[in-house]
This record gives sequence, C-alpha cells and structure tokens, in this order.
Amino acid sequence: MISIRQLRYFVEIVEARGYTRAAERLFVAQSALSRQIKELEADLDVVLLRREAKTFELTQAGQDFYERSRKILLDLDRAVAQARTIGKGEHGALRLLHSSSVPLTAPLGPMLNEALKAFPGISLEISQAPSEYQAREIVEGSADIGLARLPILRANPNLASTVLYRERLVAAVPAGHRLAQRQEVEIAELRDEFFVTVPHRDRGGLSYLVAERCIAHGFYPRVARATSRKNSLLSLVNAGFGIAVVPQSMASTSLAAGVSFPALKDPDFHSEVALLRRRDAPAMVGQFVEAFVARLHEAGLSAPAPG
Repeated sequence: MISIRQLRYFVEIVEARGYTRAAERLFVAQSALSRQIKELEADLDVVLLRREAKTFELTQAGQDFYERSRKILLDLDRAVAQARTIGKGEHGALRLLHSSSVPLTAPLGPMLNEALKAFPGISLEISQAPSEYQAREIVEGSADIGLARLPILRANPNLASTVLYRERLVAAVPAGHRLAQRQEVEIAELRDEFFVTVPHRDRGGLSYLVAERCIAHGFYPRVARATSRKNSLLSLVNAGFGIAVVPQSMASTSLAAGVSFPALKDPDFHSEVALLRRRDAPAMVGQFVEAFVARLHEAGLSAPAPG
C-alpha cells in the first residue's frame, strides 16, 4: 500500500535532482530511500524513474505522478496546519495570491490589514503568482483568494471573479527617454519602441491586455532583447532595455526609481483588477472577502459601471 512517506521520498528525489542529495535532506540512508522507491513502483506497477549511475530521468508516468503527489503533500500540510490552528482556538490561515502587476501598496495592502483586524483568528499567507496560475490554484483548492489582473483566458465554472476597480495604464520609460518629461503620450508614439514584456501564449493578465490594445491601434509591440513578466520589468526599463505599459499603481513601488510614467491619453488603455475565489469557498473565505471589499469601497475604490 502506498504511504505518505513514499510520496515525500519520491517528491524529494525529484526536487533534489538525485538520490544522494535527497537522502541528505531527509536524513535517511540512500539504500533505504532507493528501497522505498522500488516498493512504490512495485505497488503502482509502473516505472517512475529511470536510473543511470547517480542520475535519473523521470518517465512520463513519473512526471505526472510527481505533479499530483506534490499537490497531495501540499494539501496535507495545509490541512495539518489548519487543524492545529483550529485546535488552538484560532480559525486558520488563508492563502492569498496576487499578480506582480497588482502590488499590495495603498490601498490594497492597508485594506487587507484593516479587514484582518475584524478576524483576529485569521492569518494570511501571501505569494505572487500570474493571473492564470491563480485561477488554477484556487479551483484546485491550493489557494483561497486571488488578486488578478484581467483578462483570465481560461474560464472555469467553479471560479468566481469580482471586478474590484479599474486602473489607468501608463507608459514606463527610462528617465532619459525622449518622452520622460511628458505628462501624457499617445500609444501611437510607442509604435517603434522595444517592449520589455510580451504576452505568454497561454496566459492572460497585463502583458496580454497591453498587446491586445496595441494590436487594436495597428501594431504589435516590438520585443526587447531582455524581457520579464514580473515587476522586475521596471528594472529592465531603468537599465535602458526598452519601455513598458503598466498600471499606474506600479509607479509607487520600490522598483520605480529611475523610471518616468507619462499617462496614456488613449481612453481604452485601462485595466481591471479582480478578486478570485471558489464559488463553494468555505464561509470563512466568504466573510473575509466581504469585509475586504467593504473596506475598499470605504477607501473610494469600486467596480466600474457596466458598459
């Protein structure tokens, strides 16, 4: 019968890229580790790892089993942590993901803090993740709440999405750029510039939105020689690799030094931030979300009117 120990051993071997390092991390003998994997493969009646000397290669079945095993172990660890916090009279931890283009600067960060004050038993585990990844993690139950930059390309009937607010997009250019001293520019003026961020074919979010808007104005962004889809793109702009189109809120991050942010005059250059959660989310998630959204409304942020 397959055990949790075998799953942990198998995942550790894959992530350590070998038996020797995995054995050191797990504080077990390499022979014991090898024996457990052989027993696991025998129980499954399938080869997971092809071994050659001290290296290995995952089979196709092994790759799939690794991804599923990793998720099982993450869910188990979260369940254990949740049970322990509940047993101590607390309510538990919520995992919140946010896009790199949705920085937790004011008002998002402060309003999250205000919402937490109403739930003394709740804590937040916060990580960055792309919009599409957030949607998948939430649907699969590995995360509870997402703050995503729309659009999200893959619809899922179990995912609830609530638009929180609309934000103006601005150009991000190096301080010495020909447009750096301008208050406003038109997107057509960026036609010949190199962009340090380009869309991924399977992801929505900010890069996809910007490319979509540029195409609507008759051009596709020229790709710079160095690109990034993270907030480090501002570092690339500062270094002179090219320019970007970003939400206005990114101008207030610590990476904005040395970058100018003229506004885009074109009326269609705006972006929406949405809150993601499962439709069947636990009551604790729903209550916290309601409190958070209420705080945002009090701070003057609200969803755009339809149309």
